[in-house]
Amino acid sequence: MFDDISLRYDFLNHTLSCFRDISWRNSCCKELKQLNPGKRVLDLCGGTGDFINTYHKHIGQTEKSILGDFSFGMLSCAKKKNIQTTPIQLDAMKMPFGENIFDVVLNGFGMRNLPDTEIGLKEAYRVLSPGGFLVVLDFFSPRNKFNTFFYKRLAPLFIPFLGAFFSKKRSAYEYLLSSIQNFLTVKNFLDLAENNGFKVVLEKPCDFGIAYRIILQKEL
Repeated sequence: MFDDISLRYDFLNHTLSCFRDISWRNSCCKELKQLNPGKRVLDLCGGTGDFINTYHKHIGQTEKSILGDFSFGMLSCAKKKNIQTTPIQLDAMKMPFGENIFDVVLNGFGMRNLPDTEIGLKEAYRVLSPGGFLVVLDFFSPRNKFNTFFYKRLAPLFIPFLGAFFSKKRSAYEYLLSSIQNFLTVKNFLDLAENNGFKVVLEKPCDFGIAYRIILQKEL
């Protein structure tokens, strides 16, 4: 599915969010910079590389920079951007890396797409060095009045329509909405992260809870 929409993915991401996704990534990286992260970075479920590219702009160059994604089509689009990173096709629930080798794992709009969130968290924990950070930017199951109205009333009117119009793949954008509504709430996600050894450093809503940015830290 992601291979099929890869050529229009960036355009539709920016359009459907009114370019707010760019601001959300900027905020994540600015907040992470204040925590003095290390220089070994994995952009997990990184798609076309927007998150790792934003990381480089705000935090600087890295000693190790990996862009990992399950979709070869998405990674092919990333290569065209000339981002200073190494693209690797991988499964986020069974990564081809040893333990404790990254200081930062970025995950933008990817945790929600994993078949098992807990396995994804465990894998991120495994590859992070002690004290390392997992940065999650994602859409979570709506709970407050605004995001419930947005995702259950407003978004179904335009997201599948625009997705079909520009990408010819309506089912992919119907999946987007269903994946949000069927995902964990923010609270449940944070509880799951803490149960798997992470400490919650930051949790903030983006635009009244349309998305959330979260920074977790692996215990020292």
